[in-house]
Amino acid sequence: MTEALLHAHKKHVAVLMGGWSAEREVSLVSGAGVAKALEEEGYRVTAIDVQRDLGGLMHALTNPRPDVVFNALHGRGGEDGTIQGVLEFLGLPYTHSGVQAAAISMDKAMTKRVLDTVGIRSPKGMVLSRGEIAGGAHPMPAPYIVKPVDEGSTVGVTLVREGQNSPVGDDGSFGGTFGERVLVEEFIPGRELTVGVMGDRALAVTEIVFQAQVYDYTAKYSAGHAVHTIPAAIPEAVAEEAKRLAVLAHHTLGCRGVSRSDFRWDDSRPGTDGLYFLEINNQPGMTPLSLVPEQAAHVGISYGALVGWLVENAACQLA
Repeated sequence: MTEALLHAHKKHVAVLMGGWSAEREVSLVSGAGVAKALEEEGYRVTAIDVQRDLGGLMHALTNPRPDVVFNALHGRGGEDGTIQGVLEFLGLPYTHSGVQAAAISMDKAMTKRVLDTVGIRSPKGMVLSRGEIAGGAHPMPAPYIVKPVDEGSTVGVTLVREGQNSPVGDDGSFGGTFGERVLVEEFIPGRELTVGVMGDRALAVTEIVFQAQVYDYTAKYSAGHAVHTIPAAIPEAVAEEAKRLAVLAHHTLGCRGVSRSDFRWDDSRPGTDGLYFLEINNQPGMTPLSLVPEQAAHVGISYGALVGWLVENAACQLA
């Protein structure tokens, strides 16, 4: 059979990218990379820049109707169960997590509560309104972290240091774009670790060293702001525990496809005592700087093979 005929039997994949969240630009980069890789793997690809226009999206997904949807959207609307509900309504198989898993894992506070039931420890914290945190008294001893409850990619993460007069300024610099609820957590000193999960398998442990005080949006997506060490130069027991917890979090929350769990490890404490789960990303980025493609390559899985695997493992509960 010729290569052309082999390609003719490949699926038609609609790649959703863009969206309207704070992560729109990153999603466009992810989506473009995914679309290019899928075409190189022989799939027929339609790239869709998703706007806040349900009628337009429904038309794009039915004229013609794809075989599979690759969800390369990030942030609100894309990985919080919203777009997943639309795709379930249409009966279209799609990559990554379903409605329930996406909605829970996007909510950092809910994720912490669910994972606590299976023994996954996270930093002590509380959810406060933007009004409660802005310009008021410190809710806990500094240093601590303040971040939006339901944004991805460390959008809006703020480190409150010792000696700072108030938690966050009341000038609207925090929270205006990112909602009214904020998560306040104790700051865990030490090292930043992350683990990608592909199906039932933990890929690797990466240590992230960054210039800023916290691993924020700029450090994550700007070249030169962070260094990834893979595999992380940490004790084997810590690496294996991080992998175990990442897989446990993936399955406990009901995630599908790939996910990525972030951890802090206080290396001043013995063994795995200093390992804390921070959050899970149910739809990790696919940009050239993204961690999951890097970890997949480390274990011998090419970018094209990774996105192809996601397409072939796409699902729809109502199909």
